[in-house]
Amino acid sequence: MKRLNGKSAIITGSSKGIGKAMAKVFASEGASVLVVSRHQEAGDKTVSEIRQAGGEASYFRADVSRWGDVSAMVSAAIDRYGKVGILCSNAAIFPSTFIETMPIEEWEQVLSVNLTGTFFAVKACFPAMKQQHHGRIVLTSSVTGPHTGFPGWAHYGATKAGMLGFMHTAALEFAKYNVTINAILPGNIHTEGMDEQGEDFIRSMEQSIPMGKLGDPEDIAYAALFFASDEAKYITGQTLIVDGGQLLPESGLALSLANM
Repeated sequence: MKRLNGKSAIITGSSKGIGKAMAKVFASEGASVLVVSRHQEAGDKTVSEIRQAGGEASYFRADVSRWGDVSAMVSAAIDRYGKVGILCSNAAIFPSTFIETMPIEEWEQVLSVNLTGTFFAVKACFPAMKQQHHGRIVLTSSVTGPHTGFPGWAHYGATKAGMLGFMHTAALEFAKYNVTINAILPGNIHTEGMDEQGEDFIRSMEQSIPMGKLGDPEDIAYAALFFASDEAKYITGQTLIVDGGQLLPESGLALSLANM
């Protein structure tokens, strides 16, 4: 029995990277997936790959920072699949600029997409989940913000930490309707965005991870699958760090001793 048979899932930011892996894994587990992205060509490619593998998916173009787009996204999911059982709020941007030189517009854009976009997606999906007295919401947060900082990502870290504050209250408000909300906190995952940082950045990140390698997008997708499944029906308002042990060493010395 596939874990998501008969369920529908909206996955934002799912034309590439972690979101694409979520879409593929969820579809392979029986879910009908609405692939949501601003990038139609990449979104259509994701849908095609899912269908070729025997899964069910369709594409919807939306900018999660726009309420009208997000509201239409939920309507499309209900029209196509009859319900909204699962939401993975995954869409995010992460430009890199130090605070001193950061334009106000860049700060506002990152908050609009990453944090307000999460609020919009959750708010839009909740009425349908409340009506059917069932729902699973999974947020893609990060270790950056809730646990660590990285120069240039003050706005990104703020949004990822903010998502967890939002989640805690949402979990309280939704629990009586059998709607859960949890978050995955990825460490360094080998996505297209990571490739854009260059080989030197990737090598330096690998050296800080006890397992000695970056994670795969599927590592995050399978963690999200757990939260979206009935196996996690009694878990809400919680976080799961998926980082290859990156946060464990208290210093570079600890990591060096572990690798001896």
